[in-house]
Amino acid sequence: MIPRLFHFVFGLKPSPQPLHLMHYLCLMSCWQVNQPDAVYFHYHHEPYGPYWDRLKPLLIQRRIAPNRSIAEWRYSSPLINPYRYAHLSDFARLEILQEYGGVYADLDTLFVRPIPDALFQHSFVMGREFPGPVGAEGSLCNAWIASEPDAPFGRRWLREMEASFDGSWSSHSTVLPYRLAGAYPDEIQVEPVERFFKIPPTRQGLAELFLRDGMDLETFLEGVLSLHLWSHLWGERWRVDFSPFHAGCLTPAYVAHANTLYARLAHPFLTDHPTPRYQYNLERLREDALEPIYGWAGRISRRLMPRNS
Repeated sequence: MIPRLFHFVFGLKPSPQPLHLMHYLCLMSCWQVNQPDAVYFHYHHEPYGPYWDRLKPLLIQRRIAPNRSIAEWRYSSPLINPYRYAHLSDFARLEILQEYGGVYADLDTLFVRPIPDALFQHSFVMGREFPGPVGAEGSLCNAWIASEPDAPFGRRWLREMEASFDGSWSSHSTVLPYRLAGAYPDEIQVEPVERFFKIPPTRQGLAELFLRDGMDLETFLEGVLSLHLWSHLWGERWRVDFSPFHAGCLTPAYVAHANTLYARLAHPFLTDHPTPRYQYNLERLREDALEPIYGWAGRISRRLMPRNS
């Protein structure tokens, strides 16, 4: 019922930086692990850079226009404006799945095991999220969705989504599908949290993913198909309020030589990019020297960040 197509959405805001290594590893792991019939890359602003040049031959590229009502939404706080792209993507992914069907995943995903054939036999699939938004009775995370074309659940969700949108992070995107799943359980298959979201979006979760050495991979990966990386909490060089690990730390040297959960899982998808060990050692020395500054910057940014961002 669900075609073996994979969809990714990018560039709903301009980016001054070239395509990041995290995005490259997401798309390469998707290809190598799942062996899809096709991978669609939907964008408004096209990425650039060496990683993009390597990926382009593998992708079906499609330019999209942002949802007009969300593009014109007036937020209660100007601090939320930089995150408008995430709300635009919430709508774009459902519209894409209703048209094409397939699997949508955020570009901060790492695929580690093939999706079982049985999941493709459903009409609509999502995974539980834990912990969910504060005060919510439950949450289905929309960072990973599988759908047949014109799925009844997707059609219902899209119909109610705009009315539910209030400018918050979760009411329309994760809480609403949870409520709809309770009301229409025959239209959706809900997978356990460890399938796609085993690492929670917390300081401890990010440390387990990017900083802690020596985890037993076989034990950790039981039941896991992909990992969501929660890059909105660390995916800029200045974003150190949740973790000293930030976008500048994720380098080819880190992937090649770190003994962390993410580096060990991502390494097979970057074997054609050899990096000497001394490069990783130099990067660690730099980050250790900057850690006191990160602590100071993190305290300031925690005061300035909008809730749920």
